[in-house]
Amino acid sequence: MSLFSGLYVGTTALRVASDALNTTAHNISNADTAGYTRQQVSQSSRHYNILADATKSTSAKEIGMGVNYAETRRIRHFFLDQVYRRESGRSAYYEVSYEALIHVQDLLGESGDRNFSEAITDLWETIQDMAKEPENPVAQGLFISKAQTMIERATNVYKSLVDYQNNLNNEVKKQVKKLNDYGKELVELNKQISKIEAGGIEHANDLRDRRDYILDQMGEMCNISYSEDANNHVSVQIEGVDFVKGNVFYEMMLSENEYGYVTPFWPHIIESAVNEKGERYYPPEEVEKGKVFDLEREISTAANTDVGRLKGILLARGDHPADCSEMENAEEYDKKIAPSIIMNVEAEFDKLINRIVIKINDILDKAGYNDGTKNTDNLLFVRINTEGMKNEEGWHIGNIAVNEKFLQQPALLNFVKPDGETDYETAAKIKDAFESEEYTLNPNTEKRASFIIFYTDLVEQVSLTGEVNQLLYEYQLDTQEETSFAREQILGVSTDEELQFMIRFQNAYNVASRYITTLNSMLENMLNQFGA
Repeated sequence: MSLFSGLYVGTTALRVASDALNTTAHNISNADTAGYTRQQVSQSSRHYNILADATKSTSAKEIGMGVNYAETRRIRHFFLDQVYRRESGRSAYYEVSYEALIHVQDLLGESGDRNFSEAITDLWETIQDMAKEPENPVAQGLFISKAQTMIERATNVYKSLVDYQNNLNNEVKKQVKKLNDYGKELVELNKQISKIEAGGIEHANDLRDRRDYILDQMGEMCNISYSEDANNHVSVQIEGVDFVKGNVFYEMMLSENEYGYVTPFWPHIIESAVNEKGERYYPPEEVEKGKVFDLEREISTAANTDVGRLKGILLARGDHPADCSEMENAEEYDKKIAPSIIMNVEAEFDKLINRIVIKINDILDKAGYNDGTKNTDNLLFVRINTEGMKNEEGWHIGNIAVNEKFLQQPALLNFVKPDGETDYETAAKIKDAFESEEYTLNPNTEKRASFIIFYTDLVEQVSLTGEVNQLLYEYQLDTQEETSFAREQILGVSTDEELQFMIRFQNAYNVASRYITTLNSMLENMLNQFGA
């Protein structure tokens, strides 16, 4: 090898060591950057100069031309990425369910002037006292007062449940907007990555990191599948439907029902229509066909139907504030009410108030205790006109109030028979109505309970379901963390390891530098000697 060839070899070693140092420094500086993937310099030998061809008696005479900087590659594991995104989506789904149950449990276990359990207990105690002295005006007044308190606090609890539904509804809007923003960004990243890597020389590693970070976030939000084509474009499907395909983004839109609750749908797979004003819109029957999520499918890990925060929010929220009238048909209940955490509690809670009101009114009506008018709502509990009520005809939380005439004149409940005797029989019927174990939480439960036990069973049902979902969430979280740890072992940056690489590449750089310096000194001496 000539000295000049040796200088060339040393120069290549110097450049590769310098590039490796820069890559190591880049890793260290981005150790805490979200979504960053550890990068590694790949080296290869440069071409060889052939001095003589191989013959039968001798081997080829070749001179190596040094080391080559092949590429800076990202260290990722495709399979672990897929598993992590699926498990993080499943973990997010159960987290939403668990958090919803905890929040509902807090609403049912209210405190202060919103404590419903205290209100119904006070009403029951008042009924027991009134059964002993039904003709006592004080007992009658307390009964009416406690009945009003029960209705007011029941309304507060139900309103809190509806408010929580509205909050989840707003969260759906935020999640869909974020997904659409990610979709638009993926298209731009596809274009940039394809442009940079078109020549097969450069690698858009940082842009790819951002793209993988977006896929991580989307994997938590919903069930996604994805692939990369020959043009380095990534295509993404949500629930099996195209969301991003190369340089094309398909927007996810929202349809709003009469209660203001939104449902995500795909406009690109359904037919639109034009109204009288020439405006384009999507008919309800078409929106139904284009729904992003099939919320009626059985939730199953085997079928991957329990993946994604957005789906968990939609199921927890339901599509409207529910009431007990929707529990009459068991099939409809199982299909529309039972899958939603909040709607199920709303319907069961409304059923308790509905049965109490109807029972007491029926007993008092048969005894002739009313406000003296022939109006349909002339009893202790009356219906009021409430804007936005789904069913104003039945007795439901929100459209029930205590008759003003009873509040002003508790003596309307005089509990005295026409012959002047105290009406113990009617007071006893009200007491028996509260003690009678003839009510079930929903069509799927067989246990029968009294009014007092009914509410306790409702709270316990929420608590037990919360515990089950907590176990599912914690188990899934452990699975996600294990997958995340395995993935981080590959793509994560270890500053200690990178510092070791930095020392190694620094030494390589120093060696190459000394090698060049030595050859340069030898060449200089030769030139000086021959020149002399």
